[in-house]
Amino acid sequence: MVRKIIEIDREKCNGCGLCASACHEGAIGMVDGKAQLLRDDYCDGLGNCLPVCPTGAIRFVEREAAAYDEKAVQENMKKAQSAPHSGCPGSRAQAFAPRTPSPASFAPAVSELRQWPVQIQLVPVNAPYFDGANLLVAADCTAYAYADFHRDFIRNRIALVGCPKLDPVDYSEKLTEILRRNDIKSVTIVRMEVPCCGGLEHAVRTALQNCGKLIPWQVHTVSVQGELL
Repeated sequence: MVRKIIEIDREKCNGCGLCASACHEGAIGMVDGKAQLLRDDYCDGLGNCLPVCPTGAIRFVEREAAAYDEKAVQENMKKAQSAPHSGCPGSRAQAFAPRTPSPASFAPAVSELRQWPVQIQLVPVNAPYFDGANLLVAADCTAYAYADFHRDFIRNRIALVGCPKLDPVDYSEKLTEILRRNDIKSVTIVRMEVPCCGGLEHAVRTALQNCGKLIPWQVHTVSVQGELL
């Protein structure tokens, strides 16, 4: 039958996984780091995935496709809920063995934070501390995963944090205004290795492209075990 169904452009997909989380039918999965429609009969054609895609990689098309099978969807979701490794890779439960700290790490740590607030959604666009700043844009989880986060990343930078999976906003618009209105010297992005962090990196890249300035930037990726990749 010919019906309305989603189509995903793998070239535009940044692998953030937000669409897979938004799909209540399990029709979308992550394959080789990209979103993919797994089965036509799992897609109800309502498009809950469309508004969460930060890159516009998903659209509706009309084509020959199997009819939506609600029974098959329910059976699939039951299997997914009971599977130990189901769902978004970034939400997969993992446990790590404790590590023995070096003697030097017992010294009292000093916070390197230079401003408040730090959440992207809360920070004023024209805050005075942005003038002449080296900007750090980091995923929330990085400060917990990477032990030397303050020393290696916050020191001498103005820090902004956010989570593209949990915050229902497009960070790129506000970040563009911050870069456009202030004398930002450089931008450092720190993200986790999980796919959903791709949304944060994409937002910063978009802001750098749209701000009308040439600003040096770099990306650092942290593994879920706290190592720099």
